[in-house]
Order: sequence, then C-alpha cells, then structure tokens
Amino acid sequence: MNFRRIKAVAFKEWRETVRDRIFLLLAFLLPVLWMLVFGYGLVLDVEHIPLVVVDRDHSALSRDYLYRFTESRYFDFKGSLTSETEADAWLLSGKARAVIVVPEKFGERLLAGQPAHVQTLIDGTFPLRTDITKGYVLAINSALSGELLVDYVARTRGLSREQAKTLVQPIRLEVRYLYNEEVRSAWSIVPALIMFSLMLAPPLLTALGIVREKETGSIYNIYSSTVSKIEFLTGKLTPYVAISFVNALLLWLLATLWFQVPFKGSFGLFLLTSLIFVLTSTGIGLLVSLMVSTQVAALIITMVLCTLPTILFSGLIVPVSSLSPGAQVQAHLFPGMYYTNIVRGTFLKGVGMNVLWADVLALALYAALLRLVAYRLFTKRPRS
Repeated sequence: MNFRRIKAVAFKEWRETVRDRIFLLLAFLLPVLWMLVFGYGLVLDVEHIPLVVVDRDHSALSRDYLYRFTESRYFDFKGSLTSETEADAWLLSGKARAVIVVPEKFGERLLAGQPAHVQTLIDGTFPLRTDITKGYVLAINSALSGELLVDYVARTRGLSREQAKTLVQPIRLEVRYLYNEEVRSAWSIVPALIMFSLMLAPPLLTALGIVREKETGSIYNIYSSTVSKIEFLTGKLTPYVAISFVNALLLWLLATLWFQVPFKGSFGLFLLTSLIFVLTSTGIGLLVSLMVSTQVAALIITMVLCTLPTILFSGLIVPVSSLSPGAQVQAHLFPGMYYTNIVRGTFLKGVGMNVLWADVLALALYAALLRLVAYRLFTKRPRS
C-alpha cells in the first residue's frame, strides 16, 4: 500500500468536494440543522397541559384542591367553566386536554370524614400523554388526600400532626433521580441525536461523492491507473471521514454549550468511539455507492437504509429494552444502538471503557466488516 497514492486520491477527492460549494456547505450544515430541529422538536416532557376546571362547590377546600392543579408547572390553567357541557366543547376543540370537575358538598363531606368523588376528564387522543397526565392528577390528588387524612386523624384522636402522619403513613417513599436529576428529555434525546446525525450525514455524503464520479465518467481514470483497490477506497473515504469527525466535534459542542447537556465522561473515549462510528457510517455509504450508478438512487437508498432503522431500533425515542423480542434482535443488527449506548453513557453516566467495551467492540467489528465487504465488491473493471 503506497501512502503517496492514497494521499493523491484523498487530495483529489477533497478538491472535488471543495469545488462544489453547496455540497461542502451541506456537509457541515445538515448535521447541525438536524440537531437543532430534532433537539427542539423531539420534546418528550409532558408539561403545561391545558386545563379547565368546573367548581360546583365553591368552598375553601375546593379552591385549595383546584389551586394545586392550577399552580402546578405540569398544567396550564385556562379558566373556570360552569358546566360539563362547556368542558366537553373545550375538549373537542383541543383548547383543553384535561378537565377537573369538583361536585357539590365537596368540602362538607371531607370535613365530615366522608369520601368525595372528583371527576377528571382527559383527552385520550395521545395515549402516552394521557397516561402521564393521569399520573399527574393521581399524584396531586393523593398528596392532598394524605394531608386531609393526617389532619382528620390528628383532630379526632388528639394527636400531633407528626404523630398522625407517622400513623397514617408508616412507609415513606423517597425517590432520587440518578444521571438525569432534572428528568429533562433533552438530556436524553440530544446525545442520541449525535448518533442520528452521524448515522445519516456521513453515508449520504460518501455515497453521493463516489457516485458523482460514476455519473461524470471520471471514475474511469481510476480504472486505468496503477492505484490499488485498497489505496483507492482508503483515499476516497478519508475526506468524508475527516468531515464527519469534525461534525462529531461540532455536535458535541452544540449539545454541551447550546442545549446545556452535562458531559460527565471521558472526552477521549467519546472521540475514539465517534471516529469508529464515523468509519462505520461512511462504510455504509461506500457500499451503497458500489451498488448504484446515479446520485438520485444513492440518495434514496441511503435515506431508506439509514433513517428507518435509526429512528425505530437505535433507542433514540423508545428504549431497546422496551421493544418486542423480534425488534430487539433487529436493533442489535444496526450500529446505531451501540453508539447510542456509548454517547448516553459518556454524557449522562460518565462510564468508561470498562462498561462500554462491548458496544465499542461491536462498532469496531461492524466498521471492519463493512470495509471488507466493500473491498470484495469493488472492482477496477467497469461493469458493462
């Protein structure tokens, strides 16, 4: 293998890339745009739920009960209504996603130690959002019910509030959130978007760049040259690997500085694994370029081949462990899942190679296998 010939091929490819200003601009702009668009668009936090209330009791207890909903950051209070019919209209129009209906004699029944039934209407159009909204309602309701029960026991048995609380709540649950203390979806989504961008942009650039030579006919210069297959493939991919590696650094800066995602792990490990993943993703683009002869075909096949598995099976939105057994098998066949584990592990948990070695090894094997297959498929004899 002659490194001078590799350098010559790489330099030629770089000049072709620089000459096409739009192609060069997209090479650096697309990953950043994807990060910004999906970083703001893929918000899984369920907050500011539009809420209206119907208070038929108008007592101090009913106002206190509803106050806990209206002042919660999870609900966006839109106003008080007079009837359930009016509330149904709000739900149908989408102006409200939840309605709390407090019945008559709500406060009177509670002060007498009797149960009071509160109706909650929730828009079930989006099941996941509905379940989370229901959880918020149950949590707020349970908190007030517990406080009222403590007050009732303390008043009827002549105990202090602390004694009554110990009697009513013998088991007290303390919850600590690890690794994502603020439970922000952006802290989980944004690192995975580094994977998403590097899984789409490098294959696309590589496939289009190599197929471009087929369309212009300049690939025949390589067929007739003394450059070997491995020298051509190495030199051809070097500029795209370099561009994609720079993009990985830009995406890391965007995640940490713009989206304020904490980075707790080893920066060196992140760079190493990002380089391996870039070698993997450019290898996918190389395989596509060997199978097609037009840039349109390369664009379509690359997007279909990379986009769907990356969204569905990488853990970007749904954890792989939550998928069906068949889907989990498919997830392990795509490199995106392994790199997602790495970026989330280095960003949020600060884990190192002792934990992530299996994912790093899988990516390395994937990159080596793609290079080997491409080497076997590539021929310097033009197909007729």
